[in-house]
Amino acid sequence: MSNEIKTAPMHKLIKRAGAERVSEESANALGDALEEIGVRIAAEAIDYAHHAGRKTVKARDIEIAAKKVLDR
Repeated sequence: MSNEIKTAPMHKLIKRAGAERVSEESANALGDALEEIGVRIAAEAIDYAHHAGRKTVKARDIEIAAKKVLDR
């Protein structure tokens, strides 16, 4: 992955989950994982939009795709 997600928000997410300290490697790993999941959700949402005859991906497409991808 190209790791387009910045590490500072990943540090905050991990701390919000309860960690006292967060390594740079763990922040990078979470960013990579979230990016991979995000790409899967986006691809699924694009399929829903195309199926509906739209070029524009809407929030509802993302919501439906996220539920499908995350429930697997």
